[in-house]
Amino acid sequence: MPLTVLGIESSCDDTAAAVVTEDRRVLSSVVSGQAALHAAFGGVVPEIAARAHAERLDLCVEAALEQAGVGLRDLDAIAVTAGPGLIGGVMAGVMLAKGLSAGTGLPLVGVNHLAGHALTPRLTDGIGFPYLMLLVSGGHCQFLRVSGPEEFTRLGGTIDDAPGEAFDKVAKLLGLPQPGGPVVEAEAAKGDAAAIPLPRPLLDRPGCDMSFSGLKTAVLRVRDQAVAAEGGLRESLRADICASFQAAVAEVLAEKTRRALAQADVPVVAVAGGVAANRTIRAALERVAAEAGVRFLAPPLPLCTDNAAMIAWAGIERFRLGHRDGMDLAARPRWPLDQSAAPMLGAGKRGAKA
Repeated sequence: MPLTVLGIESSCDDTAAAVVTEDRRVLSSVVSGQAALHAAFGGVVPEIAARAHAERLDLCVEAALEQAGVGLRDLDAIAVTAGPGLIGGVMAGVMLAKGLSAGTGLPLVGVNHLAGHALTPRLTDGIGFPYLMLLVSGGHCQFLRVSGPEEFTRLGGTIDDAPGEAFDKVAKLLGLPQPGGPVVEAEAAKGDAAAIPLPRPLLDRPGCDMSFSGLKTAVLRVRDQAVAAEGGLRESLRADICASFQAAVAEVLAEKTRRALAQADVPVVAVAGGVAANRTIRAALERVAAEAGVRFLAPPLPLCTDNAAMIAWAGIERFRLGHRDGMDLAARPRWPLDQSAAPMLGAGKRGAKA
């Protein structure tokens, strides 16, 4: 019988549980979002997120088991996100997983949330190693050469804001609701991507590192100039700003992907993370892959954003390598995939941020 693993995810503002088998079947995937809880604050409030996770995790696990048609006795292991992420949410998930493991005797496997994203193409398409992964989300943006379940080489990444964070901040600057990614994309569909000349940060420098903070500041300047000149922001101009911003992000990601492919020497480039759901960015990356003569993979939209199916699969990959965790499994706010790479965003007492 193939391994059957329960996955638990609670690193940010999505509470999730899933049951996945070793032969790549997603028997269930339950995600409870918190957008309504954070809408009034213009972003995720860690304390609110942690409390919501604590209230919802057991319900999500129960629903995932019911949808999968299995009980705890039918599982082979429990996989849980142990970091990186908002520490309160990560702790809630880890403590639930420990309780389930202690009560059932099932093995416990701690999973790096980023590895969940990075290994998603293995779950969805069964590809082999190596491949290039562009992990692009609200909190992370990096190029990884994935050579094994625990072999990640970072080729580059953002030195400041992640693209998803930039989308959220631009939405806030323009008076649009959160989460910003899908809202900005919808606005951009009504605008002219060539209307506003915005910078393409770091394209004039070699390498695969990226920067999106200056792009966000450029949007702020355009907005302030429009408000000063016209007393407000016209809907048509707001759409043009969104379209121009989205085009700039897509161009930067496409060019940096082109450079990463030249370094990686792989037959496949994959993209994962919430920003991978953006159609304009996907199309730009597909063109780069076609030009390079490599296969392009993007997971189904429900597996782009945070989910527990990817955690269960990453747990299966680690379980097959013989990894087991004990009751001393720690929740980690920071946990770089490439342990040998120098920190990109600095480091403090808790370790490297990325």
